[in-house]
Amino acid sequence: MNDLYADAVRVLKDWDAPDDGQEQLRLDYLDHLAEHRDGVWKPCRDGHITASALVIDPVGERVLLTLHRKMKMWLQMGGHCEPEDAALADAALREATEESGITGLTLLRPEPVNLDRHLTPCAWHLDVQYAALAAPGAVEAISEESLDLKWYTYDEVGEVADGSVAALLARTRALLGL
Repeated sequence: MNDLYADAVRVLKDWDAPDDGQEQLRLDYLDHLAEHRDGVWKPCRDGHITASALVIDPVGERVLLTLHRKMKMWLQMGGHCEPEDAALADAALREATEESGITGLTLLRPEPVNLDRHLTPCAWHLDVQYAALAAPGAVEAISEESLDLKWYTYDEVGEVADGSVAALLARTRALLGL
């Protein structure tokens, strides 16, 4: 058993889901990992854990979204776990930094904010979602995985992104007391 697999199991076992739907996803993710020792890696064709982070500027009341090159949707930063990731939180922060181009991001908290399962061209993604704080005035840089990056106010997110991003933002705002 590798460190990332062990961390994923620990994170999901310890996480207090905010509602019944999230609790069911948490249990489904744990079942998936129990059945697939390779369930944190992209080659697991039955689905795999991914990690993402919503980059937020709480002072400016904005979030940074990426127009994902493959999915052609406005999404939070995220993707597949890599061998150098010792923890899911590390994977989420790495993905957010790589895809946003912003250095110095910090996670809002070490625990996930939300879970979201969605089908992609490669397999089911069992996404473990975090929130990352950007410093006021942070400057983004488009990566090869993005067609575009744009800051949106909290109120604009529902107009450009799907319900999964809106749910992640709502849970993040609740944690921030906004």
